[in-house]
Amino acid sequence: MQRKYICDKNFTMNGNRWDDHYARRARNEKWLARSVYKLQEIDNKFKLIRRGDRLLDLGCYPGSWSQYGVKRVGAEGEVVGVDLMVPDRLSYPNFRFVQADVLQLDVEELRREVGPREVVMSDLAPKTTGIRSTDASRSIDLARKGAEIARSLLGKKGHFVCKVLEGEDLGPFRSEVSPYFQKIRLFRPKATRKRSSEVYLLGLYRAG
Repeated sequence: MQRKYICDKNFTMNGNRWDDHYARRARNEKWLARSVYKLQEIDNKFKLIRRGDRLLDLGCYPGSWSQYGVKRVGAEGEVVGVDLMVPDRLSYPNFRFVQADVLQLDVEELRREVGPREVVMSDLAPKTTGIRSTDASRSIDLARKGAEIARSLLGKKGHFVCKVLEGEDLGPFRSEVSPYFQKIRLFRPKATRKRSSEVYLLGLYRAG
């Protein structure tokens, strides 16, 4: 299956319309991509990540979310990243990488390989077609796979966060996920590009 991730998390050349304040700031602060500021704002607001946590980062390339996660969990925590592309600029003793297509992952095999997690996070997005309904539907497919993985790997009180593109499937997807968490929230970080339809769904405090 072809890779379905967009390059929103990658840096572009100076002068390109994507080279905005957050991209320049990320370069100056030595983050691997501007998307780190989305996770940082989500984490600050909802208190997702704690020292010692074990994180799973779905679609981790180029690595800014895993990079942030490693710093937050500390030496006693661990981050596992999954992607088709190797995040070769990430090198930490408590970071592990699994090279795989997220949509093709066997969830039980993944659980055996990485063990339970306190946080499952995904910044995956589909390769956009320009057709809003198609892009939103493909986004929900990725989010649904992330939610399946989260239900299997998260312990009680664990958290799930995933990017989705707004569309008619978002409401039903939220209803699907809701029974598995004590709280469901939708959040649009300030670093989200103005023209983007993306929003983050958070499943807080894994139930049961």
